[in-house]
Amino acid sequence: MPRVFLITGCSTGFGKDYVQEVLDRGDYVVATARKPESLSFSGTNDKNYLSSKLDVTDKKTIQDTFDQALKKFGRIDVVCNNAGYGLSGCFEEYKENEIRQQMEINFFGLLDVTRIALETMRDKQKPQGGRIQQVTSIGGQRGVPTFSLYCASKWAVEGFTEALSHELKPEWNIHLTCIEPGGFRTDWAGRSMAFAERHPAYDHIDAKTQMEKRHGTQAGDPKKGAKAMYEFAIMDDPPLRSVIGTDAYKAILDKIDKYEQNYKKYEKIANSTDVEE
Repeated sequence: MPRVFLITGCSTGFGKDYVQEVLDRGDYVVATARKPESLSFSGTNDKNYLSSKLDVTDKKTIQDTFDQALKKFGRIDVVCNNAGYGLSGCFEEYKENEIRQQMEINFFGLLDVTRIALETMRDKQKPQGGRIQQVTSIGGQRGVPTFSLYCASKWAVEGFTEALSHELKPEWNIHLTCIEPGGFRTDWAGRSMAFAERHPAYDHIDAKTQMEKRHGTQAGDPKKGAKAMYEFAIMDDPPLRSVIGTDAYKAILDKIDKYEQNYKKYEKIANSTDVEE
């Protein structure tokens, strides 16, 4: 029986390649975007494909999309929260509206999609169950200069998802996975990225120039990234989190090593604070 995928942010990048991967594997897909008329994939037909307007900052479009998906396919097996963007610049360069927008899309929008996904997979389909994939970033596991707010949004998703995973009943058969990409040759670092206005105190850091140099040179192949995401989606027991990309794998092992060194270095102080019986 074909699985039904609902993927947000399908106009470019991982979302676009993921939709095509799902179709190529013989499964069904609900492809969403703020402008669904711009979406185009090969191998679509009335049976395996639905496009829908979904803006993660508009709760009505989220609910409408899930309603349309259930009406057409009867269930949703995989929801991938892929929609998001990068805001680059030094912290003091960010304006208040830029900070709020970054969190509204990357974090609060994801929460709203996740809430409806949980309700759908638990209460509106038989048998219960499904997979919810949160596309975070290696920046959700380590701080990266010129991406303080982006990293904050992704760390927030990581913490939320881990805590949520402990709240779900096993019999619901709903599995959560944070997928943490490294650098991939999507348009994320190109036209999809927003840059803050320069601050004179930070003349030693030029975020836009740095990203322009990096754009198109990343190690990751988006199509291979989409294949990896699909593999996680069809696992019987997918992991709570995993990096994808050789750079992300190297970075996370380095972070784990530094974490261990740091906490062991201050072990005596850390263990000195309990009440003495």
